[in-house]
Amino acid sequence: MAKAKKETETPGEITAYSVKLKKKNVPMVDPVIDCKSGRYIATGKDSDGNKMAAIMSKATAEEHIKNGNAKKGTGWE
Repeated sequence: MAKAKKETETPGEITAYSVKLKKKNVPMVDPVIDCKSGRYIATGKDSDGNKMAAIMSKATAEEHIKNGNAKKGTGWE
């Protein structure tokens, strides 16, 4: 099987699946990472203003925050 071509993205940028556009790896604008029930969820919008969310590991979430790609939301210790 051939892999699908990725959308153009900036390294370190948070991407997610856009349900409305039906596209993978759509960049998130101004993401905020919340911790809910031990899960790390990045929420934001795409360039058209559609809401998006992506679930990630604690290590990935901390890396995005450390690099300035996202802001800390609620639920962090």
